[in-house]
Amino acid sequence: MEGFFLGRQPILDRNQNLVAFELLFRREESDESATITNDLSASANVIINAYCQLGIQNVLGKLRGFVNANPELVMSDIISLMPTKHVVLEIKETESITAEFLTRCNELKQKGYQFALDNIVEINSRVEQLLPIVSVVKVNVLALEKPELTKIVAELNRWPVLLLALKVESREQEALCRQLGFQMFQGYYFAKPEVMAVKRADPGKLALLKLLTLAMGDSDVEELEKEFKHQPGLSYNLMRMVNSVANGLPQKINSIKHAILILGRQQLQRWIQLLLYTADQADGGTSNALMQTAAARGKLLELIAKAERPHDKNHHERAFMVGILSLLDILLGMDMQQIIDKLGIPEDMSQALLTRDGRLGQELKLVEANEKGEVTAIQTILNSLGFISLSELADIELQAIGWANRIGESVD
Repeated sequence: MEGFFLGRQPILDRNQNLVAFELLFRREESDESATITNDLSASANVIINAYCQLGIQNVLGKLRGFVNANPELVMSDIISLMPTKHVVLEIKETESITAEFLTRCNELKQKGYQFALDNIVEINSRVEQLLPIVSVVKVNVLALEKPELTKIVAELNRWPVLLLALKVESREQEALCRQLGFQMFQGYYFAKPEVMAVKRADPGKLALLKLLTLAMGDSDVEELEKEFKHQPGLSYNLMRMVNSVANGLPQKINSIKHAILILGRQQLQRWIQLLLYTADQADGGTSNALMQTAAARGKLLELIAKAERPHDKNHHERAFMVGILSLLDILLGMDMQQIIDKLGIPEDMSQALLTRDGRLGQELKLVEANEKGEVTAIQTILNSLGFISLSELADIELQAIGWANRIGESVD
């Protein structure tokens, strides 16, 4: 397969529910580079490979995917391989908008494709030519002061389009966009976990953290069982989950102790880690976006560790846990050092989580750079790791995303 990677940036609605992802497809050379000649077939093939290899449903779950579609891609037949119900084609205002391009967009619209207009900073005659085609307009709020933003929103409100605030990087920006009536939001304020609003750790999550401590430590099954008995909801969840995965067993699992033994220590740890992200349903959108990111992170790190040391199961497990745990400080509103102390995490893992040092730290840095679509950083880290190529990273990323979506549907 061509060397590429696939990033996903969450798009949220006004209630912070996850409603779509922007799919960031990149080739080894930066998209900004001037080699346009054969880029169409290369980038289109990359997209199709990604869809065919894993299936767009696995990449997106039940959500929509916003995909950058340059004029060459829109004009090509390749577009017909993309399923209408899953994708929103993002087009940009360009110097030359041809009559053929507008005709083609209208044909695709008739077939059921949806369009979004990307990165708008003003309404000019070229934008006005595209507005009848699109159903979503992405306004670059970072590039605009409040008066300009207010004016653009007033102009766009004359059209039957949904407004998406692009590049939201602070709470103030989000509040202003909400006040101006934007329906969707995208940007580092939501997707880059470091800047999400820190919350007080709620009791349900702290109880889960206590369980995770027991599951990771040397505690015996009786201790774990006792802790589960203090958490009736969790016990019910555990029984339901174990019974659903243990269909082939001759008898139903009817005790917490039996469920823990059937599940096994490592699977129990994974289940608790993922449950941490879904424990607070009142904060569903942000938690859901975080759970998706954390699950994909954990799986991707595990697969990277497998590529590095194929037979070292312990290393794979530690890599998975570093990925999942790397967002817990945001989720719990606690300092990472406190979490590390509570869980008694081994030195190489805590180094990775606190300072991104060591082998696991480098691999976590790679995954974080990949999430943000930082082409140069990804290539630099891949070169220094030396055992995985960009196309191999792309392959395993598709697997990780598919796994995270299936987990997202089952952990509720």
